[in-house]
Amino acid sequence: MDAEGLEPGVVVSRLAPSPTGGLHVGHARTFLVAWWAARRRGGRVVLRIEDLDGSRTRPGMTEQAVEDLRWLGLDWDEGPDVGGPNGPYVQSERTGFYEAALERLREAERVYPCTCTRAEIARMQTAPHAGEEGPIYPGRCAGRRVGDAARLAAEGRTFAWRFRAGDRIWSWDDGQLGRVSRSAGGDFVVGRSTGEAAYQLAVVVDDAAMGVTEVVRGDDLVTSTPRQLALFEALGWRAPRYRHVPLVLDGQGRRLAKRDQAIKLASLRAWGVDPQRLVGWLAWSLGWAGRVEPSRPWDWVRREVPELVASEPWAVEDEVLGDLRSSTSAGREAV
Repeated sequence: MDAEGLEPGVVVSRLAPSPTGGLHVGHARTFLVAWWAARRRGGRVVLRIEDLDGSRTRPGMTEQAVEDLRWLGLDWDEGPDVGGPNGPYVQSERTGFYEAALERLREAERVYPCTCTRAEIARMQTAPHAGEEGPIYPGRCAGRRVGDAARLAAEGRTFAWRFRAGDRIWSWDDGQLGRVSRSAGGDFVVGRSTGEAAYQLAVVVDDAAMGVTEVVRGDDLVTSTPRQLALFEALGWRAPRYRHVPLVLDGQGRRLAKRDQAIKLASLRAWGVDPQRLVGWLAWSLGWAGRVEPSRPWDWVRREVPELVASEPWAVEDEVLGDLRSSTSAGREAV
């Protein structure tokens, strides 16, 4: 699958927010690196809305994400608001592409219908845990063939399409972590009998269709990479380069949550926080600067900064939030 409108060798990165809640400071930091990775090499940036999980998608969150990212100072060349040759740029509008890819996997017998529920898999004593991706599937339905799906459907049984990943070890040169080798964590779900595509298949299809060459994301998603590499290979597409950056934590060392209003970009905007001050903090946390200085994203494209960002997670302490609040007009008057 070839993206349209791209010259060979052009770096393409993507910003892929999910409209399940407002973006927070952690998203801002990762998206800044993803944007910078393309812009510093004269590349392109794609904005894609990942709204496959309809049950968790919240009204207005797509528009809010666009406003948050523009407030931060980021821009993009393709996206739902600006168009482009490789749209649609909203996953819920791309279901036909996912079904076509799943059909190719079915034709090659790379998938099989699985009737195991998550609860059943969790109870299986032979299923060790695979980190963020959950328990490793023990293969109870792996003996089935694609043709068995018709019988299951006739019996009224729901099932998932599971990709045959096996125990192969996948290796890649990570832009942040260096050489990484790990398995896909067993056979994994790529679609449902009801027609919905799973996240792993959707992002592979979209990255290939949109010509993405560099994926920058949090290091909590390292476990997804072997699965996506397996799908790229099975579908005959070139995989992008992956770069997994450390997460942002709260003052207690916990992962940031979208429900925490204090660190949401929409809250900072509403309070009148200067976005350049936030960018300054983000740049400092990444190791791009020795001190916090108000700046715009483009400032860091023009400067010489380390290729590798800081290797440890960054904790957003009260000091950071207090400084950001003081950058508002109300905060400056209080000072």
